[in-house]
Amino acid sequence: MAIDRLIITRRGFGIGLVGGAASLALPREAAALTVDQARDLVNKAVAEVNKVINSGKAEAAMLTEFERIFKTYADVPTIARSALGTAARSASAGQLTAFTKAFQVYMARKYGRRFREFAGGKIEVTDARPVKTFFEVVSTAKLPGQAPFDLRWHVSDKSGKRLFFNLVIEGVNMLATERTEIGAMLDKRKGNIDALIADLKSI
Repeated sequence: MAIDRLIITRRGFGIGLVGGAASLALPREAAALTVDQARDLVNKAVAEVNKVINSGKAEAAMLTEFERIFKTYADVPTIARSALGTAARSASAGQLTAFTKAFQVYMARKYGRRFREFAGGKIEVTDARPVKTFFEVVSTAKLPGQAPFDLRWHVSDKSGKRLFFNLVIEGVNMLATERTEIGAMLDKRKGNIDALIADLKSI
């Protein structure tokens, strides 16, 4: 499907809005979290991503691994609710649960396929710093034949666990991109969340 064709370039990772994503359904505090803990979380996630992208496994096996990594290190419920936008307020508990599960698989497939294009390269964590109510961990992707580019991970423990809730590539926010794309998909289905969930499972 066209919605799944996201191309990584040095200028971006995805399509959609640039900037402003930090205000979308984000954790409000990170008082108990330290910069070293945030950096350690991303170091672990990056190590696993590097291992997968250079494993030589078939796509299906790699996507399964990317889903596990996303589930382990990302605040999936926060990201999913942000992507659903205002529709999340009217969704039933059952719909939110079903959407979050479908969204998790969708994200793993969508971004996992793009991360596969990093094969032969490596992501390295280079810096970490506090930003308002969360921590930003900076990493650099070094790919064969391409100039290095930034991946910035936003980390918080508001959910009760240390997790990343946003990923910014060369200024393009994952939260903003997904809210735009999921919103467009929902509009196309005339606000039918159940139809959206069913379609996400097929992407």
